[in-house]
Amino acid sequence: MDWQGWFVLSLAAIALLLMSVGRYGPHLVMLSVLIVLSASGIVSADEALSGFSNTGLITVVAMFVVAAGIHHSGGVDLVVHYLLRSPRSVRSAQARISLPVALLSGFLNNTPVVATMIPAIHAWSRKIGISPSKLMIPLSYSAILGGTLTLIGTSTNLVVNGQYQHLTGEEGFSIFSITAVGLPVAIIGLGVMLLVMPRALPDRKDQQKFGSMREFTLEVAVAFDGPLVGKSVDEAGLRELDRLYLVEIERDGSVVTAVPSEERLRGGDRLVFAGDTQAISDLLRIHGIVPSVHDDEPSLSKDRAERRLVEAALSPTSDVLGMTIRDARFRDRYGAVVLAVARGGERVSGNLGNIRLKTGDVLLLEARPAFVSRQRYAKDFLLINDLETDTPRHDRAYLSWAILLVLVGSAAGGFLSMLNAALLGAALMVLTGCCSVGQAQKAVDVPVMLTIAASFSLGAALEATGAAGFLAEGILSTSSGNPLVTLLLVYIAVSVLTEVITNNAAAVLILPVVLSMTSSLGIAPEPYVIAVMMAASASFATPLGYQTNMMVFGPGGYRFMDFVKVGVPMNLFIGLVTVGVISLVYGIRVS
Repeated sequence: MDWQGWFVLSLAAIALLLMSVGRYGPHLVMLSVLIVLSASGIVSADEALSGFSNTGLITVVAMFVVAAGIHHSGGVDLVVHYLLRSPRSVRSAQARISLPVALLSGFLNNTPVVATMIPAIHAWSRKIGISPSKLMIPLSYSAILGGTLTLIGTSTNLVVNGQYQHLTGEEGFSIFSITAVGLPVAIIGLGVMLLVMPRALPDRKDQQKFGSMREFTLEVAVAFDGPLVGKSVDEAGLRELDRLYLVEIERDGSVVTAVPSEERLRGGDRLVFAGDTQAISDLLRIHGIVPSVHDDEPSLSKDRAERRLVEAALSPTSDVLGMTIRDARFRDRYGAVVLAVARGGERVSGNLGNIRLKTGDVLLLEARPAFVSRQRYAKDFLLINDLETDTPRHDRAYLSWAILLVLVGSAAGGFLSMLNAALLGAALMVLTGCCSVGQAQKAVDVPVMLTIAASFSLGAALEATGAAGFLAEGILSTSSGNPLVTLLLVYIAVSVLTEVITNNAAAVLILPVVLSMTSSLGIAPEPYVIAVMMAASASFATPLGYQTNMMVFGPGGYRFMDFVKVGVPMNLFIGLVTVGVISLVYGIRVS
């Protein structure tokens, strides 16, 4: 292997490190790698950009739109209405969630399935008196297992298939090629989950993370004849207080939200601050500030058309990760003010401005009504209580399911390629009104698409420079050329990478290595490629390893160790079952 191979390996190691740290978005890291590889001449421009025209990637985009059609037509609501009902025990409740979610996730991208189910299950948990912490992890794990049932269950399967076609020139996998492995693994996994999870998961009552408004807000008033009347918020020294943020001003029955610095104060204004409530004495020392005359009813407890109170979890791709709340400048960036932060199901106390934000933190935000609609375009937040959701088009719910059946039938019967079936399904969802053009655009996760497309350049470089072959030889020497041990090592490598970087990136990086190994052994690559698909999806051990885990982290009131406690054994068990099933299906024996 020449210097180019070592350079590519070093670049891959740096990319893995940066993505695992979480400081930079995976799409930014992989786009930077693409630029370096193309600029250095290690890969040609066509090879660097090949991922953007890959059939697997385009199929993923189309399936996001199909999932949006099912969601916005109320198709998932049909499942919720007819299947959840009234369970008699925690295990029964988990089963009512797990079975339909796993089946849905086999034919829709599992991320929108979970996003749709979270608010429904949260409300259902209150109705049946079972803690959300008993239900949210089973929801995520069921979606993960269900995604392995078919080729279209997760974006990872489609991407691996697309890269496999690109690297080998072969026809690729059919929609049910993975089912012979995925179905028994899902059945066994769900069975063990329903056996163990009712006792293993914590029972945390569905309490308000932020309690009473009085716990984290305080209110004062502007004296009618004081020196602050007529001054702007900035001139009055209320913008950069050490331990407090000015949230809103109540004035003459209306509210000024996300208060701008140039807002002029008037006598009698009621000022609402968030932060360290012990700072009330410091605030009252400001000349012109007097105690509020409405101590009996906090301003934020009243419903106002001018404001929204939103609980929002920070996504792994948020721009403010690693920043303090003060440095993030929420008011300027989002038109919202942070009232409080919850982490691990409990409110973070102390100086609000100095809290350094982490993935999964749940923020209580006071925002303008447009905040929620704007954030549907962005990926900074996983909105938990979106109070202004679009009303589903329930009259098209059955039509959306019919379109999905046509899509699956066309692909399974060989009438259309997977790409053309997905494109046809996406077009029908829009043309029939199951979702609007705007909703279809919002459904596509652009950072995920960029990560996938850019990852192909690194995969091509690993293959072209011989670095993939070098890694393959290392794994083969460790396994002594034993096909079954090699299969186990491939699964472990992908599984570990998936927990620290994105599952799509892990799969794309490992696939060239797998193809080099199978070529050296002179054996069929199919079982090893399926092992890559399965391992990239089966990420249970941390909330960071898979998007659906992160989505349920806040609503379930979980702590990081809750996932470790149940997820690590689940990872190990599913890994052993998967390797065993693949070896049986494909006749791989210890040689």
